[in-house]
Amino acid sequence: MDIRIGITHAPRELAFDTDSSVADVERALADARGGSGVLRLSDTKGQEYLIAADQVAYIEFGSNQSRPVGFVS
Repeated sequence: MDIRIGITHAPRELAFDTDSSVADVERALADARGGSGVLRLSDTKGQEYLIAADQVAYIEFGSNQSRPVGFVS
């Protein structure tokens, strides 16, 4: 799934693909805000992202479906 995270006072958003579900990301954000203060997410390539939970302005979730490639006949 595509995910975009807006960070307070940052001109660009953080965008990557993840295997996590919407519920998993919501739970991770809630846990980070209530605990360590650091949101930890990983992408489909295995890269880890650490984000200050109190600086998350928004999270936008994209589709799980892959886009078709080529021409439709």
